[in-house]
Amino acid sequence: MPFLDHLEELRWRIFYILIAVGVGTVVGFLLVQYLGVLEILIRPIRPMLQTGELAYFSPATPFFVTLKLALVVGILLAFPIVVYQIWAFLSPGLKREEKRVIIPSLYFSLVLFCLGVAMAYFFVLPIALIFLAGFQQQFLVPTIEVGEYLTFVTRILIAFGAVFQLPVVVMILSAMEIVTPAFMRRTRRHSIVAITVLASLLTPGDIASTLLMMAPMVILYEISILISVVIYRRKAERQRGLVASEEPPAGAVEASGP
Repeated sequence: MPFLDHLEELRWRIFYILIAVGVGTVVGFLLVQYLGVLEILIRPIRPMLQTGELAYFSPATPFFVTLKLALVVGILLAFPIVVYQIWAFLSPGLKREEKRVIIPSLYFSLVLFCLGVAMAYFFVLPIALIFLAGFQQQFLVPTIEVGEYLTFVTRILIAFGAVFQLPVVVMILSAMEIVTPAFMRRTRRHSIVAITVLASLLTPGDIASTLLMMAPMVILYEISILISVVIYRRKAERQRGLVASEEPPAGAVEASGP
């Protein structure tokens, strides 16, 4: 396909993505407004509030909070369409073996993202809130603003969902022969240091939540090595099968020219 045709296709793919996000945001606005999405996010901190409710300091804050949550929900709802449009644009340039790995990894990615968000919501977030609220209680009264709280919560949830994508990233890079199991084993110590720094930056700062992020990341790193090993073994088996199929069978006599 000529370069200008690629640009035209990219323009239409982006247009479809924007339409999907727009429709998803409208649906997300209705869900946030009428199905209590905000209540789900407030639930972990409600026992720590004296009135049981969050505060806001501007008349426009409830509307903009609803709009921001609607946008987040809309992106999540439109995510399958976004992935499909990106895949439809990139797939013609991929090899058959790469497609066999990338297509299952997309479903695997969704499962891992949900696991990361669930771990953050049910385990990390309550521990982090209790730890952070334990300072200066004799002098300070918690009046938590809804915008600041939602920024804090969404940061933790998205961070855990993102770091749980490590096996998927390694799976794709291994299929493209960019990462090898030997390289990952050789850089294991450096990777653990990087995981420690990343967990410290993404978590609120308490030791408990940092360790709760580090532990699954280290485990996922080891799982990623095993995934990379499996991918390279399958590639080697396919290559041996191709070589064997090209060799003449035992006892066969090759035809010689005159």
